[in-house]
Amino acid sequence: MQDSSTTETTSGENDDAAAKPEVRKGVEVIADQVKRLPMGPGVYRMFDENGDVLYVGKARSLKKRVTSYTRLQGQSNRIMRMIMLTASMEFVVTNTEAEALLLEANLIKRLRPRFNVLLRDDKSFPYILITGDHDSPAITKHRGARKRKGDYFGPFASAGAVDRTINALQKAFLIRNCSDSYYENRSRPCLLFQIKRCSGPCTGEIDHEDYAGLVAEAKAFLSGRSQLVKKELAQQMETASEALDFERAAICRDRLAALSHTQAHQGINPQTVEEADVFAIHQEGGQTCVQVFFFRTGQNWGNRAYFPKADKTLDEPSILESFLAQFYDDKPAPRLILLSHEIPEQSLLAEALSERAERKVEVLTPKRGEKKELTDHALTNAREALGRRLAESSSQARLLKGVAEAFELSAPPRRIEVYDNSHIMGTNAVGGMIVAGEEGFAKGQYRKFNIKSEDLVPGDDYGMMREVLTRRFSRLIKEHQRDDATATLSAEGTEGTAQDTPDETTASSADMPAWPDLVLIDGGQGQLTTARETLEELGLTDVPLVGIAKGPDRDAGREKFFVTGKPSFMLPERDPVLYFVQRLRDEAHRFAIGSHRARRKRDITKNPLDDIAGVGPTRKRALLRHFGTAKAVSKAGMDDLSSVPGISEAIAKLVYDHFHE
Repeated sequence: MQDSSTTETTSGENDDAAAKPEVRKGVEVIADQVKRLPMGPGVYRMFDENGDVLYVGKARSLKKRVTSYTRLQGQSNRIMRMIMLTASMEFVVTNTEAEALLLEANLIKRLRPRFNVLLRDDKSFPYILITGDHDSPAITKHRGARKRKGDYFGPFASAGAVDRTINALQKAFLIRNCSDSYYENRSRPCLLFQIKRCSGPCTGEIDHEDYAGLVAEAKAFLSGRSQLVKKELAQQMETASEALDFERAAICRDRLAALSHTQAHQGINPQTVEEADVFAIHQEGGQTCVQVFFFRTGQNWGNRAYFPKADKTLDEPSILESFLAQFYDDKPAPRLILLSHEIPEQSLLAEALSERAERKVEVLTPKRGEKKELTDHALTNAREALGRRLAESSSQARLLKGVAEAFELSAPPRRIEVYDNSHIMGTNAVGGMIVAGEEGFAKGQYRKFNIKSEDLVPGDDYGMMREVLTRRFSRLIKEHQRDDATATLSAEGTEGTAQDTPDETTASSADMPAWPDLVLIDGGQGQLTTARETLEELGLTDVPLVGIAKGPDRDAGREKFFVTGKPSFMLPERDPVLYFVQRLRDEAHRFAIGSHRARRKRDITKNPLDDIAGVGPTRKRALLRHFGTAKAVSKAGMDDLSSVPGISEAIAKLVYDHFHE
């Protein structure tokens, strides 16, 4: 992958820039490193004086590439800033340039340097898993590391796409999707068998050989042999019909209809593309959108839009090149990758991805035919997605400006944190924090706090809020200490803001800051007072706090707002800012109560055997098979426990002692 520094256009900088002492310092540091560099391939990192990574790049020749940073003429503003800030460098020598490209992508994703193109919203993709560690395999949704034995099919663009596909496949192939423990404890078929979504292997409604045939058909369908599967089903239906076995023929007919329904709802299904990822990029208004479509088994398995963070001076091919390397850093590449734009080092990317996948991976920019139609379709979607995002950003900016005016902040907040608690009579108490900013809700920065204090009186909302804020801001102080400029800015205005110092010269100026510019507390004057006292104990007096009290009879639209040192006030009923704040509060409430319910559900479904060290899933299953319930296990004697297959006397004593302390 070509380093972005070599694709920059000349910005008109001249020798006057070389007279700046900070530039000389940056050049001197870099020139000193050049003396000891090899001519071979590798990866380099540039650090500022605080030790933060500024940039990660790869080079065919480390010596030549780094030497280019010592020549100031012809560099862009972005590269000049990077040189000015460089205080030290580190290097990793690799065997090949392809290896350097893969390492560069890994380091960029992990370190998130200021001057690189950054892939955002990079959560893992869901897959369909047909398990391989059970006599009767199950079909299930999977996300994350592929540790479980089985066959994985994907990726899918969203969990919803996986759920819809699994639902259709259950109708077509009658494969179970229950957990192994649920399967083991069935004495009669479940509801899914009654509504013809499962063949009932748990209770022997279908023998293992026939069930294995259904599983093989499902794997064949997901592997791209859908037409063969449909042809075989059609033949089975005709054979059953000729034999007057109309019940069997009806089952085959229903399965065929389910398969046709699955394929009909896949959107664009190309005729000549079996397996491919399609990427298209569009720039507008200083922002970039990369649209990705996934095609597997000749079917469209969904799409997703990405909005990578990149310097405005970078062109579309350069951004797409860096995006692709990071995108496949933790994902398997398909056999074919189609691009809307040719990228500078397309053949090197193909070589690197082939090396990692241990098979050939093609990277093409089609010029005609069906493949070109796919990239054009993706480009249209990228253009529309970016248009929607720009419209939403404009609306969001107006709302944030209105929030600043309503609460007398010195500037529109870039980071708003909202806190709420949820519990039932003090049990399973959970505190929730949601975050919103210029791009809407930042769900990746949400946090939940399991209330741990044993001194709290059950139901003490003030105590819970005190614990949540203490834990949150103590960690914030430790990990993101505020500088003097930030504190000075925060002190301006009535309450001030915790906004970072504006700096248009840095590529990270548009990032959401670590410190909140506004903290909203779900509660009235009492909760606000508790929050203010908690932060003052931590030495924080400049974080703007606002309490939101529900209106009479919890009537939305009549909320009261509390700010320290001012009388409470209300916003006009139809004020867009009021609706915006209501959305923030409702999202905090949803998140907190959802976390509380999840915790309560875990406690309700928790098995007493889970707490016994040394008793894993296999032994637990053996005990439950033998005794039926955990309660029966707790009442069993030593002789009964040791008679269970797989339970030694030592384990039996461990279980007995756990329940008879």
